[in-house]
Amino acid sequence: MPLPPLVRQLVDSKLTKYCKNKIPPEFQDRIKLSYKIRGNNVTLIESRPYWNDPSEWSELKVAQFRYDPDEKDWSLYCADRNDRWHIYLEAESSKDIDDLLKAVDEDPTGIFWG
Repeated sequence: MPLPPLVRQLVDSKLTKYCKNKIPPEFQDRIKLSYKIRGNNVTLIESRPYWNDPSEWSELKVAQFRYDPDEKDWSLYCADRNDRWHIYLEAESSKDIDDLLKAVDEDPTGIFWG
């Protein structure tokens, strides 16, 4: 099920701004932050050029935000080494995705940014 149109517009706006502001301009040729929306899931992705072929970029899934249309709130998930998603227990679900972006930034466990 796709995100409701107004929710999608808000998410596009917030994540576009987040991705743009997270990486300083002087590093944007070496690291990029983006997101993909699939159904009710929004996946935050870090991209870097391969060390031996800088024309090719690799992607690493950083975090996933899942929208519950019944509750109208978001939950935060982290990936394990096998790219399986697990609920991130350090952050409660929230009506505002900004709360979960803040949890990704704070990252006390090191699960998102290492």
